[in-house]
Amino acid sequence: MHGTPTGLLFALYYPVLAAIGVPANLAVVVILSRGRCGLSKCITYYLVSMAVTDLLVIITAVILNRIVGIYFPFSFLSITPVCSLSFVLIYWIRDCSVWVTVVFTFDRFVAICCYKLKTKYCTEKTAAVVIGTVSGVSCFKNTFWYFIYEPLYTIKNVTWFCKIKLIFYISPAWAAFDWIHRISTPCLPFVLILLLNALTVRHILTAIRTRGRLQVHSNVENQSDPEIESRRKSIILLFCVSGSLILLWLLFFITFLYVRIAEYSYFSGSNFSESNFILEESGFMLQLLSSCINPFIYAGTQRKFRDELRNGVRYQLAPIANLFKYCK
Repeated sequence: MHGTPTGLLFALYYPVLAAIGVPANLAVVVILSRGRCGLSKCITYYLVSMAVTDLLVIITAVILNRIVGIYFPFSFLSITPVCSLSFVLIYWIRDCSVWVTVVFTFDRFVAICCYKLKTKYCTEKTAAVVIGTVSGVSCFKNTFWYFIYEPLYTIKNVTWFCKIKLIFYISPAWAAFDWIHRISTPCLPFVLILLLNALTVRHILTAIRTRGRLQVHSNVENQSDPEIESRRKSIILLFCVSGSLILLWLLFFITFLYVRIAEYSYFSGSNFSESNFILEESGFMLQLLSSCINPFIYAGTQRKFRDELRNGVRYQLAPIANLFKYCK
């Protein structure tokens, strides 16, 4: 399985992804939960929930599915009923991760562009309700995946692995379900994120031009404007979070179009010499990479987050530094 260069790449990629993604998202949850980054509780709710769902994606999809599947192929997790349930969990958590990003984008749109609605909508209570609703709807929608799989092998009356049933490709009902599933994630999120970001950026640029003209008339053009700087940072954060999601999910979406338009089936197995398998697996690799990107975006765009991260690292390394001083 690992004999080809491509197989070796996949075998090494997922452990590295887990080694980076788990501590990075845990750090985000801990730092943001302490509430010292200068963010409102509403924003903190969304960012923490994004980090939690990303962490769960790494645990379920990367560690329990990919890593266990590559290194321990005949484990308990490979028994067909358990395997089917694991796919339900993976799709559920993955959808939550995407849609929490969407509702966060909408929250920032309301906060920046809709002043009258801002006081009622941009609250921690509303954030909790919205996140809970997204989780519940995603759970219901993805429950149907449990009935799509059948055993790949039966050994001593034990069914192993999961293979998509043939009826999934020929049944109009299942085809409709697949279209609804892919439209809801990632097609509709793509459209909503792009639309909301376009409206938000247009509003911010209009406000910046207006404030710039006021500064010119007031002869204070050389002075920095905290409001303008804050809005510029909002643009950067929104573009980085939503833009990375779209770019890293793009190949996954192209694979879906290939399946439905070219009448190719989702690949079952691990034949690294098959171009179709490489295309599908590469889409999964990039999609799962999106669960590790946000911590680095926060570190790059939020100064207070960097300060808290730096303080946390110093606190963890302090005992080691003291031990070296004691040994000397």
